[in-house]
Amino acid sequence: MAENVAQGYVAAGGKRMWGPYGTGGLVVQSWTDTNSNPWKMFDAQAAKNGKPDMVWVQVCIFQNPGATAAEVAKMIANARQHAAPGAQILITGQPIYPDNPTSCFLAGANGPQLTVNLAKQAAADQSLNVTYPGEFKLMKGEVQDGCHANTAGQLSLGKQAIAFWG
Repeated sequence: MAENVAQGYVAAGGKRMWGPYGTGGLVVQSWTDTNSNPWKMFDAQAAKNGKPDMVWVQVCIFQNPGATAAEVAKMIANARQHAAPGAQILITGQPIYPDNPTSCFLAGANGPQLTVNLAKQAAADQSLNVTYPGEFKLMKGEVQDGCHANTAGQLSLGKQAIAFWG
């Protein structure tokens, strides 16, 4: 889902966030090991573009195993380790589907809302020092497979990201 946001962000003219770099299918557990391949990909982007002073963390899940608050906290800690010192961390859930709330079969019927709840819970924990800017939303006409954005959905997500962090 983060890949869809990144694709749309670039298409909508966003300048602050990196473009897509192959993070499709990487759920929370992919990011809990600071030495994992996803963090190596992140570090390669940081080497090319400079360590970011703002990092967006998206809570994205598969229905099984889902995710826990502890896993989200570990993902946040790892983001701090790989970003510039003092970087601002933004956290969101994966998109929700207001006009078709149970459509994302990969996350499960309640999965998208669970990710939003985990993101809000992390933002409410002052010890984690993260900001929750809002919910990403995808409507029926913006989804290609029940979960992922089509081209129109990517653009919609990109515009939402620009509204959240510029």
